[in-house]
Amino acid sequence: MSKDDGKRKKESVVDLTRFLDKEIRVKFQGGREASGVLRGFDQLLNMVLDDCREYLRDPQNPSVVGDETRPLGLIVARGTAITVVSPADGLEQIANPFAAQDE
Repeated sequence: MSKDDGKRKKESVVDLTRFLDKEIRVKFQGGREASGVLRGFDQLLNMVLDDCREYLRDPQNPSVVGDETRPLGLIVARGTAITVVSPADGLEQIANPFAAQDE
């Protein structure tokens, strides 16, 4: 009996197949954000993004990501650095429901 007989193939917890060939927005550790068309991914969530753009930070307030972008082209994003993946068209900011209400 070989070592591989009792082992199953590792599968990713997240299924990104519904986002293939669609634009997504990705947030990375360290605060960087980018968006592009998802061309491929693997079980470690390494992603290939085409027509990718990085969103630049506001020079006056580095904690705020602005609307200004710079083109990156075709990139491979390392899965261990990715914190959030969302569809680009479904991204909107909402009020924090847990924030203290002013009376």
